[in-house]
Amino acid sequence: MRIIAGEFRSRTLAAPSGLATRPTSDRLRETLFNVLAPHIEGAAFLDLYAGSGAVGIEALSRGAANIVFVERAPAALAVLRGNLARLGLRAGFQIHPGSVGSWLRKSGTGGGLGRKAGREPEPRSGPAFDLVFLDPPYDAAGEYAATLGLLGSGAAGLLVPDALVIAEHRRKEQLEDRYGLLERTRLLEQGDAALSFYATGSVSAGDRPSLSEPSCIGDGRSVCRGGRERDQSG
Repeated sequence: MRIIAGEFRSRTLAAPSGLATRPTSDRLRETLFNVLAPHIEGAAFLDLYAGSGAVGIEALSRGAANIVFVERAPAALAVLRGNLARLGLRAGFQIHPGSVGSWLRKSGTGGGLGRKAGREPEPRSGPAFDLVFLDPPYDAAGEYAATLGLLGSGAAGLLVPDALVIAEHRRKEQLEDRYGLLERTRLLEQGDAALSFYATGSVSAGDRPSLSEPSCIGDGRSVCRGGRERDQSG
């Protein structure tokens, strides 16, 4: 794996061995960050089921202010820490070893606040995030409903009002259009994988952060159908 853009562009990353952890492919990661490009600079980013840390490290490379990694597998944690060390990263991130559900339940109380430059913070007891990415093991399908359900209810205090939550999943895995306060705004499919984008339903459509169009502009391999895109080369 490699870092695609930003401060650490082209630097390589290690990946955990075996099938228990499945890193996001370089190609899908590039698509993801093309979409998120307008929102990365200065963002607080939460990387759930972080694995090797490739997604969170990509966000740091592109200018995110702070990354929180949550991962429970010891082998993946060792790779994550090794990747950060090889890049010389000693600040701008926190690692929380343990289950995602436990961490969300523990951390998710209080009102959200933004940490982007120029946004006035509101008092709260814990962190808040502009962007959340989750990529559970594909075979742990129940983790999607559990984690998105928490982010849309009891852990919603971790999200700023205009936060985006992105779930990577199998293309054939059908996620719900709504989990509590979270409403799906876009589905992007590429090969066997898919990305579902969620925003809080409490934010009106006109006030939601805009999502740039990564695949409809460029190589022409995707067909855009409203909020749904399909990569025809997969």
